[in-house]
Amino acid sequence: MTSLRLGTRASALATAQSRATAALIAQATGVTVDLTHIRTDGDVLTGSLATMGGAGVFVTAIRQALLAGDIDIAVHSLKDLPTTPHEGTTIIVPERENPQDALCSRHGESLAHLPHGALVGTGSPRRAAQLLVARPDLRIVDIRGNVDTRLARVGLSTADKPHIRNDLDAVVLAAAGLRRLGRAHVISELLPPTSMLPAPGQGALAIEVRHDMADHHPSILAGIRTLHHQPTAYAVAAERAVLRHLEAGCAAPVGALATMHNTTLTLTATALDPRLTPTAHTPTPSTTTDINAAPTPMTAPADARPPIRLTHTHTVTSENDATEAGITLATTLLTHGAAEFLRD
Repeated sequence: MTSLRLGTRASALATAQSRATAALIAQATGVTVDLTHIRTDGDVLTGSLATMGGAGVFVTAIRQALLAGDIDIAVHSLKDLPTTPHEGTTIIVPERENPQDALCSRHGESLAHLPHGALVGTGSPRRAAQLLVARPDLRIVDIRGNVDTRLARVGLSTADKPHIRNDLDAVVLAAAGLRRLGRAHVISELLPPTSMLPAPGQGALAIEVRHDMADHHPSILAGIRTLHHQPTAYAVAAERAVLRHLEAGCAAPVGALATMHNTTLTLTATALDPRLTPTAHTPTPSTTTDINAAPTPMTAPADARPPIRLTHTHTVTSENDATEAGITLATTLLTHGAAEFLRD
């Protein structure tokens, strides 16, 4: 095999991170890597991300192409992967980018210095809920679209998007995506995990290969495996185990972040009141929507319940250990009342 077909979504961010990964794979294997763009359900549906109905909307079509042999490898944002292992494939996890969320505000304000009642856009129930815990006066607007579309809502896009409403005071995006696109300069504040826990797996990528690569191209697989970063793999295994054990979808208001120091894993997770999310106010998914429609902001309900947030430390020398750490913390979250949030 002299070349590999790497499957990826066609968005600017997916293309940027796949090109960077392709370069690493080419260097590690000595094989040319060509990108193959694949359209996923998440690219077709234009409703709120929180109402798309399950994990895998950005992944399934790419995995189908991989298993069918239409591509040789795939690159995903790891947070988009369903938390259950997929039969027939293996995941390699490169070193993680910064997992934090980033505030991008119109005039460079930090979260604490946004004006009272500021309009803040996000498509994530997790981000919306944590924003309203930190600043109950904010008005949250459910948004979607690519990075430039979202930045256009606060006048920070470099693309020409005259049809997009320039109407928000700030948006919240993943710092890793902005950095991969060379857009870190638009970040007003990196939101600290003390107030904004990221999504499980945020900032990490997943290289997915078929199991049969071990039989047919073992040297290429060995080269790809050199990109695997064990501390990142342990951290994301713990975070994703929290989500899986809570039986919470990727759109649930749940955050988790693990860090490794030698063999000690420190894992913090939070579950938040779903009434702090705009999900109930968003339209159902459709193939057509007016991205320029006037926003319908939501504010924090007076009877919102406080978040449940816990930290656990665990000695980890295998991914099974990391998974067990996530299960332990998720179980404790449930006994502290997280089940009430996830049932609502």
